[in-house]
Amino acid sequence: QVQLVESGGGLAQPGGSLRLSCAASGFTFSKYRMSWARQAPGKGLEWVSGISGAGSYTYYADFVKGRFTISRDNAKNTVYLQMNSLKPEDTALYYCAKVPINRALDEYDYRGQGTQVTVSS
Repeated sequence: QVQLVESGGGLAQPGGSLRLSCAASGFTFSKYRMSWARQAPGKGLEWVSGISGAGSYTYYADFVKGRFTISRDNAKNTVYLQMNSLKPEDTALYYCAKVPINRALDEYDYRGQGTQVTVSS
């Protein structure tokens, strides 16, 4: 069965960095686009970034463009989110998600349990 396991969250200071990882299993990883999404307390799920199956194309929400970088290693079935210049408003539970074929990057059929990112001084 499909499993997505996120790691790498934690506490960071404003302006700091964190690198999230998501280990995938149970499907042919390289065939599928992957996305990162987040949910802040009291708010809905928000798409953050997406990447094509081969990793050639990357996409970002405006609010993270220039600060976050998505990448993937298909040999390791892992997708990453490098987060730099973190802001308190980036505080959220971050999920990686599998995007079905021919669906938009913010449409998911599976997502992981999430990893908490807290940005605070």
